[in-house]
Amino acid sequence: MKVKGNHVILSLVCLVLGFIMAFSYHLTQLETQQAKPDMTDSQYKETLSLRNELIAQEETNRKLQKELNQKQAKVQKNEKELAKEAADFNSLAKDAEKYRMFLGKVKVKGKGVKITLADGAYDPNQDNVNNYLVHEHHVFKVVNELYISGASAVSINGQRLTSRSYIVCNGPVITVDGVPHPAPFVISAIGDPDVLASSINLSGGVKDQLVNDNIVFALEKVNEIVMNPVLGN
Repeated sequence: MKVKGNHVILSLVCLVLGFIMAFSYHLTQLETQQAKPDMTDSQYKETLSLRNELIAQEETNRKLQKELNQKQAKVQKNEKELAKEAADFNSLAKDAEKYRMFLGKVKVKGKGVKITLADGAYDPNQDNVNNYLVHEHHVFKVVNELYISGASAVSINGQRLTSRSYIVCNGPVITVDGVPHPAPFVISAIGDPDVLASSINLSGGVKDQLVNDNIVFALEKVNEIVMNPVLGN
């Protein structure tokens, strides 16, 4: 059987292409082996050891991060507690200062009112002159109303009152903590002048009651009243 010429040429072309493909594959394998040479046993063990150390370190980091988060939460809790304690301390300090002020232990000054109570003009047609005098219950009414209205400190004729003060009527004079004071009686109070004055001047309130008892009443708002601490109390 005759072999045609084109068959020979086709066979040669296929042979050359096959050789080129085999050579290229072999060359690629060589380059791959050169780029990524096989690791030795010692290198593999070292790589594995480093990898294990890295994993262990990451685990340690996670634990430390968890502990850090817990400690930060504890610190924040302590800070809130300290802030609350500081607020409580400030509140207690203010209360202590307020109590010292009520006890008359510290000097105080501020706006307030001055109320003057004087004996009324005696009417000869009346039988009892006592109906025209200022008595302790008149002073009590004013003092109690001032405290109820928010007065922080009160004095009578310059003598400061404390939580243990007492007022007694003794004829034409009254005694405050054993000290006698004649009329007129000037009752000073530190506080909001508008609030104190409004409370005293309420219709049917303290002022009206005093006027009905023939007491001469006067009220004055004052920008500054100074009261010294009570000594030996």
